[in-house]
Amino acid sequence: MTNIQFIQAQVNTLSENIEATIKLLSEDCTIPFISRYRKDQTGNLDEVQIENIAKLSKQFAEIEKRKESILKTIEEQVQLSPELKARIQKSFDLQEIEDLYLPYKKKKKTRADVARENGLEPLAKLILYQRNDDVDSLATQYINQNVGNEDEALQGARDIVAEWINENLAVRQSLRRLYTRKSIIEVKVVKKKAEQEAAQKFSQYFDWAEPLAKTPSHRLLAMLRAENEGFVKVKIDIELEETYDLIDEIIIKNSNSPSISHVQLAIEDSYKRLLHPAISNETLQEAKTKADAKAIEVFAGNLGQLLLAPPLGEKRILAIDPGFRSGCKIVCLDEKGDLLYNETIYPHQPKNETSMAMKKIKSMVNAYNIEAISIGNGTASRETEFFIKKIPFDKPVQVFVVSEAGASVYSASKIARDEFPNYDVTVRGSVSIGRRLSDPLAELVKIDAKSIGVGQYQHDVDQTKLKEELDTVVVRCVNSVGININTASKSLLSYVSGIGDKTAENIVAYRSEIGSFEDRKQLKKVPRLGDKAYQQAAAFIRIKDGKNPLDNSAVHPEAYTVVEKMAKELKISVNDLIANKEKIALIQPENYVTETIGILGIKDILKELVKPGLDPRKAAKVFEFDPNVKTIKDVITGMILPGIVNNITAFGCFVDIGVKESGLVHISQLKAGFVSDVNEVVKLHQHVQVKVVEVDEDRKRIQLTMVL
Repeated sequence: MTNIQFIQAQVNTLSENIEATIKLLSEDCTIPFISRYRKDQTGNLDEVQIENIAKLSKQFAEIEKRKESILKTIEEQVQLSPELKARIQKSFDLQEIEDLYLPYKKKKKTRADVARENGLEPLAKLILYQRNDDVDSLATQYINQNVGNEDEALQGARDIVAEWINENLAVRQSLRRLYTRKSIIEVKVVKKKAEQEAAQKFSQYFDWAEPLAKTPSHRLLAMLRAENEGFVKVKIDIELEETYDLIDEIIIKNSNSPSISHVQLAIEDSYKRLLHPAISNETLQEAKTKADAKAIEVFAGNLGQLLLAPPLGEKRILAIDPGFRSGCKIVCLDEKGDLLYNETIYPHQPKNETSMAMKKIKSMVNAYNIEAISIGNGTASRETEFFIKKIPFDKPVQVFVVSEAGASVYSASKIARDEFPNYDVTVRGSVSIGRRLSDPLAELVKIDAKSIGVGQYQHDVDQTKLKEELDTVVVRCVNSVGININTASKSLLSYVSGIGDKTAENIVAYRSEIGSFEDRKQLKKVPRLGDKAYQQAAAFIRIKDGKNPLDNSAVHPEAYTVVEKMAKELKISVNDLIANKEKIALIQPENYVTETIGILGIKDILKELVKPGLDPRKAAKVFEFDPNVKTIKDVITGMILPGIVNNITAFGCFVDIGVKESGLVHISQLKAGFVSDVNEVVKLHQHVQVKVVEVDEDRKRIQLTMVL
C-alpha cells in the first residue's frame, strides 16, 4: 500500500488531490497557504482536510518506520520467515503489527523461558496439538535435574502453552473486540482517603460501574483524574465465561484429547496472568485516547471561537482590573493598544473612596479621549460595573465586561516583561484586559492556551497532541483574519504562515529600525526572510494606507499582475477597481486563468476585490447582566436571566449570569429535542436567556436551562 492509498482509505477525496497536497507540503508550503492559494491544485480542499492529510501522511511514515525496525530485529534473530515478513509488510494496523512482533520481542525472563531451558517445549507441543497422546504418562520422560517430578514437567509445559495462547493473533484480536464492546469500568474508593475534602468532588465515583463503551469522555477523564490523585482505583472487567468460550473456540481443536484438561488450565492461566492484564490495559488506554481526542476537539473548538471573538477595533480604551481591598487597577490605552496612563482607585470596601474614584475615572475619560471601558470579570467585577455606570460622562462611553482568564499568566510572562519592563504585574494584567476587548486574537495569542479557561480536562490529556492541535487552531485563526504588520506583536507575527518565532523577531527589529512597512515587498529585506517565506506569508499580512492598495487585501502578490490586467481592460485604475461591485461584475473569471492561478483562484480574487481585507469576525456588542443579581445568594430558582456562554464542554455549556459561579446548561437542556453536539446550539460569547433550575449554595453550583 502506498502513502496515497493509505490516506485515500481514510479521506473522502480523489487520489490526485491527495498527491498534489502532499507535494505542496513537501515543498514547505503551509496549510493556510495551500488551502487559500492552491485550491485549483488540491481540488478546493479546506484547511481541516489538508491538516488531516498531513497527519495521515505522518502516521503512514511512522508505521513504515516501525515495521522496518521490527523486521530488522526479527531478521537479526534469524526467525524472519517469508510468510511473517509478508504479513508485517502488508499490515498497516499498528496493534496487529505489534501482535505479530510479540513472540520475538525482548522481554524479561518468563516462566515459559525457564520451562524451555528445562527442555519442556516438546511436551508443551504435545499438549497444544491435542492429539491422543497420554501426556500425563509422557511427562515422566522430561524429569531432569531442574524438573523434579511429572507435576513440575506438566506445569512448565502449560506455562509455555499459556505464552503461546497469549501470543496468538486471533485470540488477542477477538478479545480486543469483545472488550471494546462489553467491558465494564469499575471504580472503587480508597477508603482511607474517602473523607478528605479534596476527594469530595469525585464522590459520585466512589462505588461506580458502567459499560466502558457508553462512558462519556468527560466522565472517563474525571475517573482517571480521581485515580491519579489517589482517591479511587479504576479497573476494567468483563464476564469471564464469555472470554473463556471465545478462547476455547480458537484454541481447542479436540475436546476428547487426553491433554484437554491441561489445555484448559493453560487457557485459564494465560487469560488471568497474561491476556487480561494486557488487553484490559490496552482497552482502557484506547478509551483514554478517544476521550483525549474528544476533550482536545472541544478545547480546540472553544479556543477557535474565543480567538475569533468580535473585536471592538482600534478604539481608545480604559481598562479596569477590579478588586476590593487592593483597589481597581486602571490603564488608559490608545488606538494601537499602547499604554498612556495607569492608576489605582479604591471605590469599594474597605476604603469606599467612591466619589474620588468617580472624579478620577471621568477625568481620565476626558483627558485621554476614551471611547470604551473594559472591565475584567473577576473579583469585584459586578460592583465595578455598577460603579462605572453611575458616572455621568460628558459623552457616550460603551462599557464591556471581558474574561480576564489568563491575564495573570500573561502579566507574569516574559512577553509581558519585555513589553512593559518598567511596570508591575498588576498594570500588565490591566493592559491585557483592555487589549483583549479591542482585538482578542492579537492579545490571546500571547497566552498559553491552557490558561485561557475554555478547556475540558486539558491537563489530563496527551499534552503533545493538545499542543499540536491548539497551535494548529491559532495558526488557522490568525491567517483567516490576517494581521497588520505595522502593529502586530512578535507573538502574533510568529503564527503567520511561513514566519515563525525567529523571523517574527527579525520583522519587529526591522520595523523598529526603518519605521512602518510601506509595501509587502519590503518583507524581502527582513533578515532571514527568503523567497519561500515571502511566498507563504505575504498575502496574510496587511498594510493599511500603503503604496499598493492590494497590500491591504488577501490578494496574493503573485496575482497582482492579474488584477492590473483586469483594471486595464476595464480602463480604470486598480484603486478604482477595488470595492467597485459594478465593474467587478463585468469580469469573466475564465479570461484570467494562468498557469499558476486557476478558475477557483480567480473567483477568490474577485470576491476579495469586492470586500478587500474584510475581517471575518463580527463586531463587539455591549451586554448587560441582570442588575439585581450580583452573588449566588441573589440567584433564585425560576428566574429568567441574561447570560454569556463562557465555556463549552461535551456535556453542555457554562453560562456567566453575572455572579462568580458560572451556571451549567446540560446538553439535554439546550433546546427541546435531542442535541448531539453542543456547538450546534451555542457558541462561545453568545448572548443567551437562561432559566434557573437549581441553586446549591454550599457546593456553589447553579443548574440552568435554555428551554424556557
